[in-house]
Amino acid sequence: MPVGYAPPMTDRMWGLPSRGTPSADRLIRRGVPRLLRSVDRFFDTWGPAPRRFSAAELVERAVRRTGFSDFGDGSFEEPLGVLARSYEEEANLSAFGRIAARWDALRFLSNLLLLHRAEQQTPEILDETIARPIFITGLPRSGTTFLHHLLARDPSNLVVRCWETIYPCTTDATWPSAPGPSADRVDRRLNAFARLAPEVPRVHPMSARSPQECTEITAHVFRSLRFDTTHHVPTYRLWLDEVGHLDAFRFHRRFLKYLQHHKGPGRWVLKCPDHVFALDEIREVYPDARFIFVHRSPLEVLPSVAELTEVLRRPFTRSVDRMAIGKQVSERWARGAEILVATADRFGDSPDVAHLLFRELVQNPLRTVSALYARFGLTLSDGFATEIGTFAAEWPNGGDRQKCSLEEFGLREDEERSRYRAYMTRFGF
Repeated sequence: MPVGYAPPMTDRMWGLPSRGTPSADRLIRRGVPRLLRSVDRFFDTWGPAPRRFSAAELVERAVRRTGFSDFGDGSFEEPLGVLARSYEEEANLSAFGRIAARWDALRFLSNLLLLHRAEQQTPEILDETIARPIFITGLPRSGTTFLHHLLARDPSNLVVRCWETIYPCTTDATWPSAPGPSADRVDRRLNAFARLAPEVPRVHPMSARSPQECTEITAHVFRSLRFDTTHHVPTYRLWLDEVGHLDAFRFHRRFLKYLQHHKGPGRWVLKCPDHVFALDEIREVYPDARFIFVHRSPLEVLPSVAELTEVLRRPFTRSVDRMAIGKQVSERWARGAEILVATADRFGDSPDVAHLLFRELVQNPLRTVSALYARFGLTLSDGFATEIGTFAAEWPNGGDRQKCSLEEFGLREDEERSRYRAYMTRFGF
């Protein structure tokens, strides 16, 4: 989830009561959307002309903020320019959306400068080897987050934590000596963002120490489908589909090398549904990668994905079109489903590939993970086996709390069954 979109803010800043009582929570849920609309009306009537999203200006600000000017390479420049144009021409940014998008891009640019500075100061970072990483993917809302969090409980596994994608380097380009303050800082921002988007904790709970999706890594070079989730940016999405994700995953490997240099060696477990659209690029960058595909009925997946998209977009735009979101989600993931079927046929019974079903995963996670570890030749310790039971009790039904229906987003069950027939037949739905 794109938690980096929450710029520094407090309840007092927005005139909101502190959370903790039912009345305060109801006031926040009802009042925040009205407050954001009022801010937009104020700026429309009395405010200055909207400040354009300028890539060049943000680069200059990142240089001033960090004191460094060497990015190492300029591969981020074209995607940032395309994204900036999409923001201006298509995203219909709200006043808060403009502030958040600028802050978000500035953070990524600053991190790029700090990361390259760290590589210059400590060249052996680039000598790190990322061996046999495991990538979890599949249709979104199919249990990939549940599995990622579950495998993160195994001390033998390394995962990228949410706070590490937001503050990977300190201002002097070193690893934070104590991650606690950085993580606490991210938790404060997550809590603040939850006041602007009160439904987010229900549809996608997250803390600073939670495992984070890879789209938050590749967003640093502005080559990430995460921007398409949080905003209506079709031109940017089409551009990214055309150029592909190879440069994104080359940076992804750099980022992991930096983290591994400080965290120590381990077995990386990485997750994102959007990996479905970058499987060839992942295999080129990580030739020894292993893949876990999690499958769930599209009739359950689609309304949940559409709801999450709506919830994430709402704070940043002046208007949300549920019908357009439903259409986009259905068409996009129909293509993803085609790729999953073709990939299953292509890989066959490869020992480096595993296919899991959502129902089996959430109903018996210990048996599922035991079989998964056996397939990959990994050892499941007694301690981790106990952790699996504890975690499953904390996340009943894989944490699924779906509330919406297909019809709420303009989708019809018979049409979606037809659209996804090959996928549903291939995986037994």
